[in-house]
Amino acid sequence: MGEIAPTYFASPAARQRIADFIPRAKVVCVFRDPVERVLSLYRLKSAYGMIPWNFDQAMLRDPELMESGRYATNLKAWQHVLGREQVLATLYDDLRDRPQAYLDRLVDFIGVPRFTLTPSQSGFVNASENMTHPRSYQRTRSAALAADWFKARRLGKLVARLKRSPLQRLFLGGGAPFAELSSELSRRISEVFRPEVEELEALLNRDLSAWKGLSSSLPSTRTAM
Repeated sequence: MGEIAPTYFASPAARQRIADFIPRAKVVCVFRDPVERVLSLYRLKSAYGMIPWNFDQAMLRDPELMESGRYATNLKAWQHVLGREQVLATLYDDLRDRPQAYLDRLVDFIGVPRFTLTPSQSGFVNASENMTHPRSYQRTRSAALAADWFKARRLGKLVARLKRSPLQRLFLGGGAPFAELSSELSRRISEVFRPEVEELEALLNRDLSAWKGLSSSLPSTRTAM
């Protein structure tokens, strides 16, 4: 049994609760360009009615946007509470560019047999590029709160079915497209995250120059996801 929950990464409470109740849990961290990640997280939270602000306001008012970009700091915290052998650090770039090799490493880590991906399984999924602001923030916000209520009562499968049904269009999307980041804002965010990226480089022994807006003088070891 597993769970995909990116919001756990920067939560000390979630980290400690997992360590207390599932001490043998295996955790897989997937790191991507922090500027791309913060924009994707903003789009997701806005599209689902979690926050009402524009990007600049959200960066000031939603601590998770920046805290979840503290890759090295949070990775070391997970390794501390669970043990290094129970935390696998991976790169989104590897998943994008070499999905089969990425999958092989992941299943070896969690201890299940390897299997071959089909062409359709190797495609991109859950991208935020096509998301838009909600047509109605209040309606979308109410739907998100209702979904949380159902999930808390172990009715997540019902929520999943509704999300795949035509009813989804009543609550998600339909608003203005999300604006792209300006090159200046992208550069400023990249500079904020640079110390964490450089520490992650040392922890993983990987060249992450592209995440710092730099081109490496050496052949890059980055792969894609």
